[in-house]
Amino acid sequence: MKSAVILLPGLNRDRDMIAALTKIGGTPPATVWQTDTEIPDVDLIVIPGGFSFGDYLRCGAIAARMPVMDALRRRAEAGVRVIGVCNGFQILLEAGMLPGALMRNASLKFVCRKVRLEVVNANTVFTRGYTTGQIIDCPVAHHDGNYFADAETLKRLNGENRVVFRYAEGTNPNGSMEDIAGIINENGNVLGMMPHPENLIEAAHGGEDGRPIFKSALETALQNAGAA
Repeated sequence: MKSAVILLPGLNRDRDMIAALTKIGGTPPATVWQTDTEIPDVDLIVIPGGFSFGDYLRCGAIAARMPVMDALRRRAEAGVRVIGVCNGFQILLEAGMLPGALMRNASLKFVCRKVRLEVVNANTVFTRGYTTGQIIDCPVAHHDGNYFADAETLKRLNGENRVVFRYAEGTNPNGSMEDIAGIINENGNVLGMMPHPENLIEAAHGGEDGRPIFKSALETALQNAGAA
């Protein structure tokens, strides 16, 4: 089960993500720099959180235009699983790989705490370790996590069951429309989410609620490879 982590100037959660993937996947992930034009043959690619390029212009706007993103699109179009967490989610939106936008938190304040998430769709390659309707814990740490999309996009996301996570009732930390915390693309292999599952994968973190996301993505990739 091979994975890769994309590195960009200003990201500060890359080491957390590398540690999580190493613990869950059994081997350290490959690291891919912003100017790389190829990504190794892996089962899962992750863009971690942080403040790529200092969040200048808009969060993720500069990162989304780096050479590595063309390679990421090619891998995603070939069916490789991709996860963007926090700033990674912002980058996927700016790159047009997911619909919608992330705006400044409604409170206009940085939010850093544990929240409760509802698993809206447990029938994805990322969430098969959960059950639909399950409530899990997950930390958040962001200033621009307020998800917005026009009415037609929201209708399509809901109708196609592409909202994967919502903030559980009363715990929305940023004002996101319809409490949306995570969505997937049409093909179901690209997940973007604001919370940080990599920071809740072992007892030392205070729980393992985030672990099934990575475990499911890696294991389903392995199963598909075996079936082929």
